[in-house]
Amino acid sequence: MQHVASSSQKTKNSAAGLFAKRIARGLGRRMRDFGSMEPEGFELDNIPRADIALYFADQPAKLYQLTQWLPIFEQRNDLTTIVVARNIESYLELQKITTLQVLLVPRYEDLMALYDRASFHAVIYVNNAWTNFQSLSFQQAVHIHVNHGESDKICMVSNQAKAYDKVFVAGQAAIDRHRAAIAWFDLSHLVPVGRPQLDLDIKNPLPHTALQTITYAPTWEGEDEANNYTSVDLYGVDIATAALAVPGARFVYKPHPRVIDSADPNVRARHKEIVELIKNAGGEHRYLPRGDILGVLPETDLLIADVSSVTLDHLYLSPAAPIIVTDRRSNRDLLHSDSPMTSACQVIDMNSVSKISSLIAAELEEDTHRDQRDAMRTYYFGDVTQGASTEKFWRELTSSIHDHDVTLQGLQRTRSIGE
Repeated sequence: MQHVASSSQKTKNSAAGLFAKRIARGLGRRMRDFGSMEPEGFELDNIPRADIALYFADQPAKLYQLTQWLPIFEQRNDLTTIVVARNIESYLELQKITTLQVLLVPRYEDLMALYDRASFHAVIYVNNAWTNFQSLSFQQAVHIHVNHGESDKICMVSNQAKAYDKVFVAGQAAIDRHRAAIAWFDLSHLVPVGRPQLDLDIKNPLPHTALQTITYAPTWEGEDEANNYTSVDLYGVDIATAALAVPGARFVYKPHPRVIDSADPNVRARHKEIVELIKNAGGEHRYLPRGDILGVLPETDLLIADVSSVTLDHLYLSPAAPIIVTDRRSNRDLLHSDSPMTSACQVIDMNSVSKISSLIAAELEEDTHRDQRDAMRTYYFGDVTQGASTEKFWRELTSSIHDHDVTLQGLQRTRSIGE
């Protein structure tokens, strides 16, 4: 009999024990090849029924794409969500961090057997992993892409958007982004829902301070040069040096998780320099390798960041706090075209990097872009009323499920009549 591994509260310890035994026998090798090992721990003839499958196929290095969505689905009790993992290492990590049930389904035939038995009404995707297309072959559920943040990065728009029934986006900026980048794409598939994560009450991992907080939160270098928006290798040390010298301020360095172990030796080296600068400075300055940036932003007085979701999250969470954005390409026209919100910020590039200290001082003394940021906040997120994003997300998700189920039932009746 075929099996699927489960991590419900009742079976979590036993499932972990089974995997530990396999590893001890030398059979617990990584499942990058989905056919390399028969999964264990859950019988296919006893699959729990659920409303939603939250699908994730990648390795732990990309779990940040999924973890930001877990609290959204954990707080909804009337709709049952199961996390479907395809990678054993991610599966084991997920068991530790979510109250949702997690299933490990490395092989395609087991995935289809699971979908058939669980009777999912929706499958949710947080990225464009290539195995998403295996999941998309299941016809009984509505397939919805929700991405993992709102950002002007080029990777946020993909031709793969055409594969999903619906693509949930934050607001008008994302709609315009898709319109400008994808040919022959039906924009009616885009559903603006805001960003539910920004409705969560995230505790600040840092102690309260009477000092002004300057947060530097750079992104990583991406998979290729087109997706490289990081400032760490070009401006990072200069930014840290200038911010640490500001009197009456606390400097917080919160890099993207993938900066720390970057494959780029220059990024890795400059990152270590920044950490060393903070260590030598002492005081209330902080390097924050872990912890939720969404807890830091509401108490940030000035954000210095790259083109990334962090910059836009700050725009939403701290509309009164200015932003300095970096541009590694030093092309102001291209920057404003690709990322409209940067027109409401001061910019650090090769032409202004020598003036970082004065830029920081000027922004802390007088905020000259507040009105522009307010307009951009609405452009990117729509209704910015607290709780509005979460309400709209669930309204649109349940509506999509209902509409798809009704359409599917109609098709099934038509087929039965034809037979």
